[in-house]
Amino acid sequence: MKKILIVGATSAIATACARLWAADHGEFFLVARDPQKLQHTSADLLTRGARGVTSYLLDATDTAAHAVMLECCLDALQSIDICLIAHGTLPDQSACEQNVELALTEFANNGTSVIALLTVLARQMAVQRSGTLAVISSVAGDRGRPSNYLYGSAKAAVSTFCEGLRAQMFKLGVHVMTIKPGFVDTPMTQGLALPTLLVAQPEVVAQRIVGGIERRVSVLYVPGFWAWVMWLICRLPQPLFKRLNL
Repeated sequence: MKKILIVGATSAIATACARLWAADHGEFFLVARDPQKLQHTSADLLTRGARGVTSYLLDATDTAAHAVMLECCLDALQSIDICLIAHGTLPDQSACEQNVELALTEFANNGTSVIALLTVLARQMAVQRSGTLAVISSVAGDRGRPSNYLYGSAKAAVSTFCEGLRAQMFKLGVHVMTIKPGFVDTPMTQGLALPTLLVAQPEVVAQRIVGGIERRVSVLYVPGFWAWVMWLICRLPQPLFKRLNL
């Protein structure tokens, strides 16, 4: 039985992952900022076989509250086998270009809040000398594209932070996995004009994430073809890249 902490537990991808772990009778500490969604997710996991579920309200951008949340998590679970960090937003790039405060808020939502949380969690995992920190970043962080470079820059910061943390924590027996989804059919992407063939369902993404954690994969593209897509995009010469509408 795994003991699992999920931050951003009501997101579509996190919920799909939790349902898979619930089927194996995992015990959960779920963190989110919407009390109604959190209550619904908790009840859903219990009906699917979860051994126990503790809910905790938190806005992840409140970095001062991270340590208290972790204390409550350890009171409930005693230790952490898997921590999935899945919170975030998809900002309006044009709006961020016109509003500095909005840009900084969105960067905090997707970047600095994740880094702050990882810093607190890593200390606990180092004491345990075991467990997995799985962090949802994005393919958007692989190269700064004009359509979403605010979001991409935040995810690039997360991915780079995870790379360094992974090397550090490996020596302590703790695994850090960076998850890089492409387009996923979630409420966050509703209304966007996305190429249908490249859009994955949350359940498919969750299966790959859960499997990746079991295999202790370092960097996981989901679906896998995004590794090749981003390999090509990252190798486009700058004179060509800046002329494309990506």
